[in-house]
Amino acid sequence: MSQFVKFLFASCLGTALALALLVFIGFSMLAGMAGKATEGEKVVVKSNSVLELDFKYLIPEKTNNVPLDPFDFNQKNVLGLTDLVAAIRKAKEDPDIKGIYINATYVMAGKATASVLRDALADFRSSGKFIVSYANYYTQGAYYMASVSDSILLNPVGAVDFRGYSSMIAFFKGMLDKLDVQMKIFYAGKFKSATEPYRLDKMSDENRLQIREYIAALYDIFISDVSKGRNIPEAELRQIADRFDGRSAESALKAHLVDRIAYEDEAFQLIKNKIGLGEKEKLNRIHIEDYFESRARKLDFTTKDKIAVLYAEGTILDGEKGEVGNIYDVQYVKMLRKIRLDDGVKAVVLRINSPGGSVLASENILREIQLCKQAGKPVVVSMGDLAASGGYYIACTADSIFAEPGTITGSIGVFGMVPILQKTMKDNLGITYDTVRTGKYSAFGTPFYDFSPEESAIIQTRVEAIYEDFLNKVAAGRHKTRDQVHEIAQGRVWPGLKAKEIGLVDDIGGLDRAISAAAKLAGVEKYRTTEFPRTKTGIEQLIDQITRNKDKDDNIKSWLIRSELGDLYPMYKTMRDIRRSEGIQARLPYELIIR
Repeated sequence: MSQFVKFLFASCLGTALALALLVFIGFSMLAGMAGKATEGEKVVVKSNSVLELDFKYLIPEKTNNVPLDPFDFNQKNVLGLTDLVAAIRKAKEDPDIKGIYINATYVMAGKATASVLRDALADFRSSGKFIVSYANYYTQGAYYMASVSDSILLNPVGAVDFRGYSSMIAFFKGMLDKLDVQMKIFYAGKFKSATEPYRLDKMSDENRLQIREYIAALYDIFISDVSKGRNIPEAELRQIADRFDGRSAESALKAHLVDRIAYEDEAFQLIKNKIGLGEKEKLNRIHIEDYFESRARKLDFTTKDKIAVLYAEGTILDGEKGEVGNIYDVQYVKMLRKIRLDDGVKAVVLRINSPGGSVLASENILREIQLCKQAGKPVVVSMGDLAASGGYYIACTADSIFAEPGTITGSIGVFGMVPILQKTMKDNLGITYDTVRTGKYSAFGTPFYDFSPEESAIIQTRVEAIYEDFLNKVAAGRHKTRDQVHEIAQGRVWPGLKAKEIGLVDDIGGLDRAISAAAKLAGVEKYRTTEFPRTKTGIEQLIDQITRNKDKDDNIKSWLIRSELGDLYPMYKTMRDIRRSEGIQARLPYELIIR
């Protein structure tokens, strides 16, 4: 028996050691690959080079703030908006960069993000350097970016999807009815259309009004910018869109939407001619990601005073940490606390690109923002594509708020939804529930029993109380009365320019203006910026997921699903975030699809 025990012990010990060795080797390999992926080979920028932009990835606010392919060790950084603009500005002054080549069929970015990038390209062109665009097919977003170019080339069998804007919302009530799912819905604000997909089969009049207003505002920006870039009168552009003149390469050329019908090799030859290269000389194209790493990245640790730039991007959720590209209250509270306690940080800029989310998480983040102000650190908000509902909640008490013209903001309202599955389970699956209760509300909140009138009243009262608190917070932050805020609230969404007019934001401007305003409020002239949160490469994200016990597969699954769904991924993400949501919500629960 003792011999058996010894052999068993030796076997178990050997197995444990082998497993430990495998884990060690595995992590060593991952660490090595991480180092390789992080360091990479520094690209040399040669003279007579062209900067290439292809917009293959969704453009985040902050570099790598998206789930990355953890198994592509050669994947470049996914540059955020700030770094993309920095690279373009650097290229403008760089004598080795002669021009920009845009090769993009899609540009996965919101309207505010696209406008900021396009403005940077227009500024680049003002230096006298050229921009050439080529695509097999231009979506409306890609054409908006390309319209800043000196020359727009289109494949002979291509087209320009230039038809005007539309917004589409999916409604699920018919499906829920067929499944016998009864949705208990509670909301405050007649424009709070967040719950409409679950209680209606089409838009309400109020929702149709607000959508029409903000897409009209965004379309006005689009038409105005394209008109300036292409030197085509705005009225004529609207007629071109109404006739859909971009439906073929020939009609797009006739309407002056493009300058030339050509193949990509002819686009390269055009660029070589502009640079003055011979027929057999090589065209040096450098991707903007490589250029940023080589020449545009700035690391300044010499200046003592700092402005903290905190990127709040994605859905606002309860919890410590999860999928990259969301706002988790525990994580953001810790970062804000660190910023508050750092004597070197003189002011805070909160860059928001969020449809909102959990009221509780928003409240926790807002508390830390207010504590930063109490500590003597001014807080300035810079809004990106979205700063709606919970996104506005965390912004409303800032010392100053800047929005882009194409920002969608407001949506000051709250809602709660609970699916009641009692009939579904009984009629479709033959499952029934029974319970023993110790009190009137002991089983309250379960989806397997319909709510009583008293239980429904409890939730509705809670929703209305949170809405009142939201109104009062906005009133205090924006120096208005509760009734003044209520008049422009009720869940209504506003475009950036209108938001300034009604006092929800202070001025129109980008992140640079917000940082300058923060420095001025803090009374500092010489400063550097420090960015939060720290983002990671794909392999670093993989290691982080492996070493965490909770939600360890989120980023990998998100990358796989994102790669499969492409530009449909935001709709999936919205539905998934709603399914995971708990408690009262202050958010846009549907994806605003504007085409």
